[in-house]
Amino acid sequence: MSKAVRIFWILFFVGLIGLVSFIALIATGTFGKLPSLHELENPSLVLASEVFAQDGSSMGKYYSVKGNRVHVDYKDISPNVVHALVSTEDQRFYDHSGIDGKAVLRAILRFGHDGGGSTITQQLALNMFNGERSHSKVKRVIQKLKEWIIAIELERNFTKEEILALYLNDVSFSDNVYGIRGAARTFFQKEPADLTVDEAAVLVGMVNNPSLFNPRTNIKASTDRRNVVISRMATNHFITDQEATDLKAKPIDLSHYRKLDENNGIAPYLRDMLRNDLKKWCKEHTNPATGQPYNLYQDGLKIYTTIDPRMQQYADEAVASQMPLLQKQLDAQRDVQKGEVWADHANTLETAMHNSERWQNAKRDGLSDAEIRPTFDIPVRMKVFAWNAAHEKDTVMSPLDSIRYHRQMLQTGFMVMDPLSGAIKAWVGGIDFKTYKFDHVNLSTKRQVGSSIKPFLYSLAIEDFNFTPMTECEATQQFFPEYNAYVPARARPNMSGTRPMAIGLAFSINEVAAYIMKQMGPQGPQRFAEFLKQINIPTPVTPYPSMALGACELSLFEMLGGYTMFPGSGVNAQPYYLTRIVDKHGNILEEFTPRQKEVLSQSTAYTMARMMQGPVDFGTAKGLRERLGLAEMGGKTGTTNDNSDTWFMGYTPQLLAGGWVGCDDRFIHLDSRQADGGHVARPIWEAFFQKALADKSLGLNKEARFAKPDNLKAGESFDEKTALKAVSAENDTDTTVSKVNASDY
Repeated sequence: MSKAVRIFWILFFVGLIGLVSFIALIATGTFGKLPSLHELENPSLVLASEVFAQDGSSMGKYYSVKGNRVHVDYKDISPNVVHALVSTEDQRFYDHSGIDGKAVLRAILRFGHDGGGSTITQQLALNMFNGERSHSKVKRVIQKLKEWIIAIELERNFTKEEILALYLNDVSFSDNVYGIRGAARTFFQKEPADLTVDEAAVLVGMVNNPSLFNPRTNIKASTDRRNVVISRMATNHFITDQEATDLKAKPIDLSHYRKLDENNGIAPYLRDMLRNDLKKWCKEHTNPATGQPYNLYQDGLKIYTTIDPRMQQYADEAVASQMPLLQKQLDAQRDVQKGEVWADHANTLETAMHNSERWQNAKRDGLSDAEIRPTFDIPVRMKVFAWNAAHEKDTVMSPLDSIRYHRQMLQTGFMVMDPLSGAIKAWVGGIDFKTYKFDHVNLSTKRQVGSSIKPFLYSLAIEDFNFTPMTECEATQQFFPEYNAYVPARARPNMSGTRPMAIGLAFSINEVAAYIMKQMGPQGPQRFAEFLKQINIPTPVTPYPSMALGACELSLFEMLGGYTMFPGSGVNAQPYYLTRIVDKHGNILEEFTPRQKEVLSQSTAYTMARMMQGPVDFGTAKGLRERLGLAEMGGKTGTTNDNSDTWFMGYTPQLLAGGWVGCDDRFIHLDSRQADGGHVARPIWEAFFQKALADKSLGLNKEARFAKPDNLKAGESFDEKTALKAVSAENDTDTTVSKVNASDY
């Protein structure tokens, strides 16, 4: 052997030994930790947590920027996606064990001009365990060798199908969408299993360069890339040449494109409120896989709720059908048109300006308050909320006018629940979640409840003080010496004589409510406050005689919870919206069940349920029951001073719903005489029930009746004929009871 040959072989073996030693050092973690066998067998994808409705349909997700993905199994991915991916990214995927020698050799000889040598398994290794590609050539060589080692380990521990599923769940698509399920939903509003060949080709085409091949922003490049994928599918015999020709002639259809974000999806106000509950839950529960508290944005939790998608839809539609009409009425008022409504409230506008994003951004840019303030009077182009299909419009106005405009919008809260179990079926926290994040349903949002509180007072009077629907009550102002207070605050000369308690409720006569409170004795206000706590109203209420008229502030959420005792035969069902939390593997982590408690006798509950038919038959919400064709129902309106708050609470034996309407700034309100709860909040309730009753799949029975107890005593049953005679007699007097409301504190 010549000297030159000996030197060659020495160098060859030294190089080979050096390469093997170098790879061994990489494998042992000298150049950075490699994933352990446990980590390989249990890959940790950053997965969004997903919220589901009662029927299993998706309501939305909680995710970090890179965690907007939801895991989907291989069996639930269309073969079209798999064929497109393999044909485009790794044609010999089923033949290699993680490294494609031919592809590597081609990449070396052609300097990468015909594509790189990375297999799907290597790309998965890079995405899941190795981070971003390094720009340093030396570091990239080390990184590539790491990918080879990890890829081989992945191939040893997973089937080809599992590797494909892991890759498709992890890879990024255009518009910062991660995972095949998110991409299918965003671009085509489909599940991955339903994607057609051309749709699969569009999505797989994005993987190579999500920004360049985005069909929303670069349709030509995306179409060309899609056609390349289709051609490769034909080359690999997944489709015929004729099918490829036909598919390449089709335009990309993005008519169903919808970027998934917190503003989209079912019941966004509930999901936003639920987020805080879930964060607290995660802090208190440990993920056994990591030993750390669960992460709502990364651990792929599945959260199941009580929301009924159809009822939620009908609730949204009811709000959308009625609120524009009310807004038009408010906008037509002189004080609003002329801006007079703001005359004494410049401080409110000033505070709103200082809290605005525009002001805060200017402060961050180093501008002084004196420099910022004049900019709020300069008209600029902007988008503002509008009652149209898009819930927005382009306009030109000053930022200050924009603040006025948005604060003059009437807001609403509307909630629907099963009164027997407490399961919440629909939740509308405002007129538009994108523009108005403040939730008008949840426990922390308090407004004066007006006469909607009176059924609680009447219940206490029947339960503890022997009142009956036909008990005669003085319809005059009452004085409470212990508090040195008159209720109502202003006496009405045309109010005198007595009225049956049922009539006082039907027409919401404040003087009757005050009389009932007075008959409870000096401790009446204190006893009523205790009764509210007894029926699971969590907000403490200061005892005061004007409580009888609803001068206290409570939330719609807790008001509905209190009302459950009427259709529930005296059993209070606390509102709940969570049924269970499940981990990404399908293990149930926690289940939630109804919480019920008897708070009222069955006879009192039944008496109240029947007596509360008065308001919807002939009282402040006259004709509602007849229009809906219901055998039995109960309801109550509520209106506060100057119509700042309007309420309607109503129920059938099967379903309970309540609504509130008003402006966030209470000095902005409807001035019309017909701006009470019966004319403002009631139409939303009625519009919802019209749709819900017409949907036979919901199983609501118009002939359903309240459960009548066997031990009902004489006088406890509501005598509608006698009450109607009283109504007739009332209408024959100088006092028009239909105009009586609860606005006189």
